[in-house]
Amino acid sequence: MGFFESLFYTIWRGIAIGILISAPMGPVGILCIQRTLYKGRKTGLYTGVGAAISDLFYCILTGFGLSFIEEFLERNQNVIQLAGSVVLIAFAVYLFKKNPASSLKTPQGEEPQVSPHKNILGGFLFTFSNPLILFLIIGLFARFNFSIPEISFYYYIAGYAAIFVGAVIWWEFVTFSVNKLRAHFNLRSMWLINRIIGVIILLFALVGIITGITNLVG
Repeated sequence: MGFFESLFYTIWRGIAIGILISAPMGPVGILCIQRTLYKGRKTGLYTGVGAAISDLFYCILTGFGLSFIEEFLERNQNVIQLAGSVVLIAFAVYLFKKNPASSLKTPQGEEPQVSPHKNILGGFLFTFSNPLILFLIIGLFARFNFSIPEISFYYYIAGYAAIFVGAVIWWEFVTFSVNKLRAHFNLRSMWLINRIIGVIILLFALVGIITGITNLVG
């Protein structure tokens, strides 16, 4: 491959991988929507950026240590799943106790003060607590033939940057769309959303715990 051909090859595949990693509506996606509705688009977007950083970290691990990661996950999959599920349960309990009225006190047209570092860190840790996403990353890397020996190392720098860009593009789209619907929610609907999101996350956690325990016992 020539220079521009190789660069284009890695960039467009990187963007596609970044979008596809973020697109499944898992717990972090639900968290991003919840924060966008409660505290505005910036809070939701910063949460998504944190998730994108975590995804990028796992992509780099996958790219530079694929065989080791696969072996580690196969040995510890059930324990990792149980630990991640406990984190989800804790967050689901928090949502059930959260008072949505406190999030609606900001005057209309204004967003509350947003702490970028705090929300980015929250999104990062929430995503980082579920390393089983590596299975998805491994599948996407294989599907897009992202790791091929004839491409030089510095092309991969552009490829990994493109993965991050793709993930951020997705969270831009999600937070923009949700923010447009934000005006249609009142206190009761926010209360219901809080409970519904809590139940969904709790179900994610319970499925993970049941699956992990079943596999460990079996």
